[in-house]
Amino acid sequence: MAKGMNKMLKQAQKMQAQMLKAQEELQKQEFEGTAGGGMVTVKLNGSGEMLGISLKQEVVDPDDVEMLEDLILASYANAQEQVKASSDSTFGPITSNLNLPGMM
Repeated sequence: MAKGMNKMLKQAQKMQAQMLKAQEELQKQEFEGTAGGGMVTVKLNGSGEMLGISLKQEVVDPDDVEMLEDLILASYANAQEQVKASSDSTFGPITSNLNLPGMM
């Protein structure tokens, strides 16, 4: 029983180290979301923090601020989707190897 527990603890420690390394790598990455055919671009890091926003001059219409707001939200959502997809592909293989008794 103790051997099994030690093996499980070592596996958990190895997984934790892999996850920390993967998380650090993901945080270093940058993701760009766009909307309006590239008129609005939002840049996020792997933690989902906004690093910047870029607006083409043509999209700034004082008479239609609502459209600009929608484009900013859409580009942010697009960037978030990219962060999530990258996170899923990074952490999926690490967590798929879990064999915890009674958990499946």
